[in-house]
Amino acid sequence: MKPTLADIERFARGAGAILKDGYNTEHQVSYKGLIDLVTETDHASEAFLIKEIQTLFPESHIIAEESGETKGDNEGIWYIDPLDGTVNYAHHIPTFCVSIAYAIKGSVILGAVYDPLRDEMFTAERGKGATLNGKPIHASDVTELQKSLLVTGFPYDTWNTEKDNFKNFEKLAKMTQGVRRLGSAALDGCYVAAGRFDGFWELTLRPWDIAAAGLIAEEAGARVTAIDGKPDYISSPQSILAAAPGIYEKLLEQLK
Repeated sequence: MKPTLADIERFARGAGAILKDGYNTEHQVSYKGLIDLVTETDHASEAFLIKEIQTLFPESHIIAEESGETKGDNEGIWYIDPLDGTVNYAHHIPTFCVSIAYAIKGSVILGAVYDPLRDEMFTAERGKGATLNGKPIHASDVTELQKSLLVTGFPYDTWNTEKDNFKNFEKLAKMTQGVRRLGSAALDGCYVAAGRFDGFWELTLRPWDIAAAGLIAEEAGARVTAIDGKPDYISSPQSILAAAPGIYEKLLEQLK
């Protein structure tokens, strides 16, 4: 038995309720890296998601941010980020979400990203379009970089990697209406899907960050690839460029 979009939406709402309930509490913060945080709520949300998935779909293959990979016998793979935007969450900044995707043979076919504070549920099923709270959404129709608003993110090892993204940030900030940094890759991709941003790029990611949002952006009409233009943005090393069709090629050229 395969999951449905209703299944993953229900899972996302359940995990989102955990995030919302814990938001205004004092957080127990630990560190996976110098600036890579994890809270008790990350763990609670992930435990809920894994339990729900394994209850309904035993032997599931799950790739999750905190617990890593749980191999199963089913053909599909779940990608779950129980709390995307943990640094924001730990500082009580209201920009975070839960992200769930389901893929078969390397192709994501279902995706849900839920922002519990705004009660915004972004969903998509391959070939059937993307929605926000049940209503269709579409990428913007902008065709000029100068009229576009972009969003990006930076790696956790930005001080010792050549892929720190700052040169791209500076260059594109001078060519557009601006570049934002929200701190949640999943919401960045969904905001491109909804036409709030015209483009999103990031150089260093993990599959759970972008699996769901990438599908949602694709189904909303955005062009979504790895940063080098290759169609696979899930396989390692992960990177993403998601943009309105009218500026995709222009952004790709600037990011080469």
